[in-house]
Amino acid sequence: MNTLQYDVEFEALLNGVKQICGYNLTAYKRGTLMRRFQYRMQQLGIENYGNYLEYLQQNSQECVELINTVLINNSCFFRDYDYWEYLASTIIPQIIANKNSDQRIRVWSAGCACGQEAYTLVMLLAEALGIEQYLQRVQIFATDIDEDALTQARQGSYSKNEITGAGIPTYLVSKYFEQTKQRYVFHSKLRQSIVFSHHDLVVNAPISKIDLLVCRNVLIYFQPESQATILMRFHMALNDDGFLFLGNAESVTSSRQIFTPISLKHRVFTKGKNLSLEDYVLLRRQTRGKKAVTPITLQIPTWQAAFGTSPFAQLAIDSSNHLLVANKQAYMLFGLTDNDIGARLQNLKMGQVVDSWTFIRQLSLNCYPLNRKNIEWVSEQSTIYLDIHVLPILDPSGRLLGINLTFIKLPDNHKTR
Repeated sequence: MNTLQYDVEFEALLNGVKQICGYNLTAYKRGTLMRRFQYRMQQLGIENYGNYLEYLQQNSQECVELINTVLINNSCFFRDYDYWEYLASTIIPQIIANKNSDQRIRVWSAGCACGQEAYTLVMLLAEALGIEQYLQRVQIFATDIDEDALTQARQGSYSKNEITGAGIPTYLVSKYFEQTKQRYVFHSKLRQSIVFSHHDLVVNAPISKIDLLVCRNVLIYFQPESQATILMRFHMALNDDGFLFLGNAESVTSSRQIFTPISLKHRVFTKGKNLSLEDYVLLRRQTRGKKAVTPITLQIPTWQAAFGTSPFAQLAIDSSNHLLVANKQAYMLFGLTDNDIGARLQNLKMGQVVDSWTFIRQLSLNCYPLNRKNIEWVSEQSTIYLDIHVLPILDPSGRLLGINLTFIKLPDNHKTR
């Protein structure tokens, strides 16, 4: 079989897995995926991808076996111990110092596998704050794409080898684990404080307002484009003074400089430059489905003054006519919700007042600002009239990225012009 045919059949198999099993694996590196698929096929004595796809179609339980093979949940407590020691001695004290005593500390363990990473975080934060303060102040979100792994994580039950072989200090084992026969079960009250949930890093919107985001040895399995998407989402997730903690084989130094290293040796980063509108357009184009898009008006400081403090309703659409961001005034004026972000403007009621395709065609030709006067907007509550100011959003080369729209409400006693 030639390489092209080989690749076509494998892509068809990935599409089949998405349809049959509900898992979209197309963001993962092909070499890694192929090795794991072939390993599973060898176990079944199946020689080619086409036959394996037929087997999947006829055996629904195979989806579970396949995903367990592909998504290897290789994790352990305090993996790379000196990295965690740095986190405990340097980063966690900074996070605590940055907060008032009544403020929540929000932590996200992304790609948590069977929970060892999340429980490691619990121990470090509980040691820094005390268990009582930890329970009052800390929120830990632990997410993964593998439901079976999440089930194990929620149980917090580990074998003797997983505990004693992980290098967990003895005093932490005795303080945070209960030994039952040959198993060690994590502290029940602390375990119940963790929110374990399914989450696809490439597709789902990030958890917001995070102070510490831990994602170790997960990015290495994704293709470069998907890595860039995930890192932009991580940037959106973090508070301005938040920290990103990666695995020892991972870095973000080439990721559009949106992160700044705090310690390259220990793979700890904080926010560097802010996301630009171009970053956000790229992120939206890589998104599958509008619900995965999160409005980030306040994530883009260069837009904050125009959107956040403007007395007028403002919004931006991209060059494909999708709604990117809107300020509070626009939400109120047009009855928008977060679910409208990412939708085509003509599919929203407010599209009645904006001939956006005409705007885009005109702006594409000359990139000059446009104005529309005395436009009627009829809502359930009233009829008002608007002046609409339209500005092009350009990249440094002059290419049109999108359009900024400002809506100015005219006085009730205005005269038609």
